[in-house]
Amino acid sequence: MATVKDQLISPIAEEAKVPNNKITVVGVGMVGMAAAVSVLGKGLCDELALVDVMEDRLKGEMMDLQHGSVFLHTHKIVADKDYAVTANSRIVVLTAGVRQQEGESRLNLLQRNVTVFKNIVPHVVKYSPNCIILVVSNPVDIMTYITWKLSGLPKHRVIGSGCNLDTARFRYLMSQRLGIHPSSCHGWILGEHGDSSVAVWSGMNVAGVSLQQLNPAMGTDKDPENWKEVHKQVVASAYEVIKLKGYTNWAIGFSVADLCETILKNLHRVHSVATLVKGMYGIQHEVFLSLPSVLSASGLTSVINQKLKDDEVAQLRKSADTLWDVQKDVKDL
Repeated sequence: MATVKDQLISPIAEEAKVPNNKITVVGVGMVGMAAAVSVLGKGLCDELALVDVMEDRLKGEMMDLQHGSVFLHTHKIVADKDYAVTANSRIVVLTAGVRQQEGESRLNLLQRNVTVFKNIVPHVVKYSPNCIILVVSNPVDIMTYITWKLSGLPKHRVIGSGCNLDTARFRYLMSQRLGIHPSSCHGWILGEHGDSSVAVWSGMNVAGVSLQQLNPAMGTDKDPENWKEVHKQVVASAYEVIKLKGYTNWAIGFSVADLCETILKNLHRVHSVATLVKGMYGIQHEVFLSLPSVLSASGLTSVINQKLKDDEVAQLRKSADTLWDVQKDVKDL
């Protein structure tokens, strides 16, 4: 006897075997799920895959999202601890990793995360050899380098979320001072996603009007308006949010969806994301740092040559040295 489905539907052509715009999120912690929800909210993918080692949590998150399918524009939401579920992904977002324990050195944390990523990255590449990997796990610049090394992928297809969020925080804080929407406040945070990041004071503008020309002391200790405090707030903001609620997740989730949208829609937008910077601005080390980069369907296709002032270049080099001092001692790559 024919089923209800058989009676209801008359097939005309064979369905596509492979999804067009599949996104995988590895790690269903607070950041991974915020990224997943942000991607779904923008309707960016026709299939979303989630992967984690915690099977009950993973299944629960998958079911919770599936139950909202009526409100979404994503045809298929799947999850499994087996990486076969990630096959044919266009973008794979890595948010997994171990947390820093009290008193643990940065190098020790990194070494533990190398072990975690060795169990992730080869599987990702096996099932999606043509994917672009977006690394979000912290410390993101070094984890992006580690992912690049473990993956064997070309550098333009391994991107760190880097200072995309720092730049967004910077523009938000600018907007609060000026009373103008953040999208109309232009400024850049480059370098390390962390304490040694670089604020490009010379590039801050609204409608093409340079703020540093209006206030030449901007970014220095002699500035009567103390704009330097804005950059300090950017650096401190994650710590502050973690102190208040235990973790950060929403803003980084929005940031991930923003980057995925640029790549999937081939928008050629410029983002401050982590890329291999050896040979740029006199940096000799093989490190990943954030620079204004053009993202497209191919990945990170070019870097904008910002006209940085001497002190800004010096800070960028210092940022590279800070990362290299830790990264150079990472083993087993």
